[in-house]
Amino acid sequence: MDRYLSRLQREIDSAIAGLSTGQMAWHPEGKWCTADILEHLCLTYTGTTKGFNRMMEAGKPLARAATLQDHLRLLVVLGFGHLPDGRQAPPFTRPRGLPVEGILTGIVSRLAEMDHGMNDCAEKFGPRRKVLDHPFLGPMSVEQWRKFHLVHGMHHVKQIRRLRENMP
Repeated sequence: MDRYLSRLQREIDSAIAGLSTGQMAWHPEGKWCTADILEHLCLTYTGTTKGFNRMMEAGKPLARAATLQDHLRLLVVLGFGHLPDGRQAPPFTRPRGLPVEGILTGIVSRLAEMDHGMNDCAEKFGPRRKVLDHPFLGPMSVEQWRKFHLVHGMHHVKQIRRLRENMP
């Protein structure tokens, strides 16, 4: 597995180590619980994998031309490793209340599937060529997609750790 995605898997494993199903369901009012966060991550991996699969079926990159705003957003997120707060998750990545057990096994397999799809695309189109658009950040390369998932995942790992600290 890619170094960014391997690190992400280790960080997620560390953040949830020892949590019971009940603890994974605990959350302050109006916030996601750990299970919701993990389901959201799973759904983002599934969405990215589908995008990479569509690209492979098309036989060509599906990225549009980058704008100045795209470059600035990528600088903040990938360059500085900062995911700004206050942005709502796209509807297709919002948790639906799946059982915790399925999420725990699904996150590992979805991450591996995404890595496999990214490897195929990197081999065919190169790791640095803009290949697929992110809904907020714009066109990104395979390498940038990998780093994005690490930055995004670490944002949520911090949330999980804060939930752990505040559990009754």
